[in-house]
Amino acid sequence: MKKGLKIVGLVILGLIILIVLVVIFLLIKNYINSQKPWLEKDYYTKFRSDLELEKKYAGLGIYEVSSEVVKSEDKTIGNICIWYPSEMKNNQNKYPLIIVTNASNMAALNYESYFERLASWGFVVVGNDDRQAGTGISTSQTLDYMLEQNQNSDSLFYERIDIQNIGITGYSHGGAGAIRAVTECENSSHYKTIFTGSAAHSYLAQMWGGYDASKVSIPWFMTDATGNFVATGATDATTEWLGVAPLSSLVENYNAMSGNVFKLRARVIGAEHEEMQMKTDGYMTAWMLYHLYGDEEAAKVFVGDEAEILNNANWQDIEKSK
Repeated sequence: MKKGLKIVGLVILGLIILIVLVVIFLLIKNYINSQKPWLEKDYYTKFRSDLELEKKYAGLGIYEVSSEVVKSEDKTIGNICIWYPSEMKNNQNKYPLIIVTNASNMAALNYESYFERLASWGFVVVGNDDRQAGTGISTSQTLDYMLEQNQNSDSLFYERIDIQNIGITGYSHGGAGAIRAVTECENSSHYKTIFTGSAAHSYLAQMWGGYDASKVSIPWFMTDATGNFVATGATDATTEWLGVAPLSSLVENYNAMSGNVFKLRARVIGAEHEEMQMKTDGYMTAWMLYHLYGDEEAAKVFVGDEAEILNNANWQDIEKSK
């Protein structure tokens, strides 16, 4: 009897040790994967479009780019990562600022090429290492840091940020965080425009505090994909998995906004959730150039009855207020 109990005890102990080892292995594997690049260095070269402006703005701009990493005192933020036009070191120009809110389990180090490409269009582009940025808090703190640097005479960015032209982007869970950043924080009024890609629908976003799209009072370009992970076809968020951002959520957010603000909604045809950054890059960049630089060519993508996006086979479910 005692021998049998001893054997059972050894088996149970072995199972516990095995489970612990599996958990440790999975944690290590997850950590290693979390440090890998999400996007290839030249990911944008693989994007295809038949239309001139989308193709142009999906590529590199004319500016050479430099970067720096600053260790934050906030453990949630980790590092603040900044990309900027290299010429800034040798002139006194001011540059528009774009803050990027991370998607779930993502950090700026995972998609550096995204930041670098966007900065090549003449922006200072900033991210951090917060992998759960849905509350918008770390994004708000990162903006505060950059505003402080703009006033710090010892900083490279002293009086180099065009504080009248600040934009924000966010994808998936980071889209919800970006919406919260422009509506729920003390520094929300600094933002001039917002772009979101498959922003988590309002019911799903409740786990990070939720958001109220009607509070968005700046131009908003909201995009989505048609893939199954984004929209499952279910209709009741309280009992079914709708996907991250079904078309209904895009319509809901669009309709919640005032018609006095330029708003635009559109979905990328055939795109899956993980493809949203690459497949929206061109028009995201054009949106920022239009609103932060007043670029008239970029405006042709969005404004008027002949706007390029209206005749683009890559996009569907388009509605806009201007």
